[in-house]
Amino acid sequence: MDRETRLKRLHFRAHHRGVKEADLLVGGFFDAHAERWSEAEILLFEELMEEQDVDIMAWAMAIEPAPERYAGTLMEAMQLLNYVHIPR
Repeated sequence: MDRETRLKRLHFRAHHRGVKEADLLVGGFFDAHAERWSEAEILLFEELMEEQDVDIMAWAMAIEPAPERYAGTLMEAMQLLNYVHIPR
């Protein structure tokens, strides 16, 4: 699958998590960062999309430590939470 198709697919998955808060957090993160991701970062985000929303949110809010496989620049950027835009 080419990069553009993968990113479109990930966009949908990031914005349709099933929980509004997770949609805002994961979808907002995707929108803010996906264009600049390397192949390795896309693969890591694809793996992250298989995780439970409650876990992703706990890792992003640093309530729980993220698994080592997600530690690094991706999770550090997610933990900034400066990409979440709450619609009014």
